[in-house]
Amino acid sequence: MGLIQTVLATLVTLGILVTIHEWGHYWVARRCGVRVLRFSVGFGKPLFSWRGKDQTEYVVAAIPLGGYVRMLDEREDTVPPEWQGQAFNTKPVMQRIAIVAAGPIVNLLFAVLAYWFLFVVGTSVIIPKVGEVRPGSPVALAGLSPGEEIKSVNGFKVDSWDQVNLRLAALIGDTREIQIEATESGRSTRNYTVQLNNWQVDLERESPVMALGFIPWRPDVEPVLGQLLDNGRAAQAGLQTGDRILRVDGEPADTWQGLVELIQQSAEQPRLFEVERSGQVLSVEVIPASRAAEDGSVSGFIGAGVQLPEWPEAMQREIRYGPVASLVMGVERTGQMIVLTLDSIRKMFIGIISVKNLSGPITIAKVAGDSAASGLETFISFLAYLSISLGILNLLPIPMLDGGHLMYYIVELIRGKPVSEQIQTLGLKIGMLLLFSLMAVAIFNDIARL
Repeated sequence: MGLIQTVLATLVTLGILVTIHEWGHYWVARRCGVRVLRFSVGFGKPLFSWRGKDQTEYVVAAIPLGGYVRMLDEREDTVPPEWQGQAFNTKPVMQRIAIVAAGPIVNLLFAVLAYWFLFVVGTSVIIPKVGEVRPGSPVALAGLSPGEEIKSVNGFKVDSWDQVNLRLAALIGDTREIQIEATESGRSTRNYTVQLNNWQVDLERESPVMALGFIPWRPDVEPVLGQLLDNGRAAQAGLQTGDRILRVDGEPADTWQGLVELIQQSAEQPRLFEVERSGQVLSVEVIPASRAAEDGSVSGFIGAGVQLPEWPEAMQREIRYGPVASLVMGVERTGQMIVLTLDSIRKMFIGIISVKNLSGPITIAKVAGDSAASGLETFISFLAYLSISLGILNLLPIPMLDGGHLMYYIVELIRGKPVSEQIQTLGLKIGMLLLFSLMAVAIFNDIARL
């Protein structure tokens, strides 16, 4: 069932984002009088197609990793004399720029609309209250203490840990002082100065919040199994979801974290679990599997997840605005994500952020499935984020992408004549090499995360 959900969520995610991107190109092309020959969602062999009243062939193809709008163009087709005015290459350069830029722009506008919808219907977030502070961490050195609620980061108001993460993510690699405003119930607001020194975050292992030294407050997590991997050691031994772990080798299991630490220290060592199931106490022997980390250390795991507790109402906050205010907030959130995405690309290019953080189709599929399982709100947020990423990626000045075509047309606008075919052909080869290299790294990272 999990695989089916992941596949369906991935198809829906890519289908929505590709369709709106290509629709942007299509809509502006039609407004500019360009004849569109084919509108395809996906590549490869068509699964089904139909012809519209505008004589455009609409196609859904077998490989759902993109799409394209094929326009009438004298460089690619023999154009009848009566249709020459409808060819893309005959249009003024400003119209060609508008047609090419429309796809990425529509992706960004879709993100604004998605965030607007979330702000209008309301979203429930967890208040950014500090549970613990890691000793020796930047926030510990600044004097921040457990129990305080984060109010702002560098002057930007934050209402949730997600917002704190976003603000901190923009600071990765920086050497500077930042200001964190926090308050504790019954006390006045305090300002803390946190010193960053070439601040690095391993995003594969921890969030910026955790890397800075915050451990968010959370309700006590009891050792109750919430999910099991089908081929995991826990399922193979006979453990079931809903089982409460009472003891391991006779020692009480009071918390989930304590249970995890014990399992991590028990790779390939048999452990006797006493579990409570439907009012009965059972004994089950489990042998944790071993997993090697990059640093060579080995830890145990049994392929089980915790049953998450209910959050107290006092720790939740409802964020909702009117239609107009929601539009302003949607534009602001989209702008924030655009800046963060561009800054992350820059830092990855100069080596501040590792290329390990590049993700490909496997990671996208997994996140799509997880976000769909978490509910409509999470799935829409993921769609907005991915739409922004798609829009920004396509605007990069790399031949083969929309940004590469825009670069050529802007040069043409300045020079008054098109870029030569030889240079465009060379650029295409370089662009293909860059894109395929990036895709290879992203897929390698995906496989390494499995």
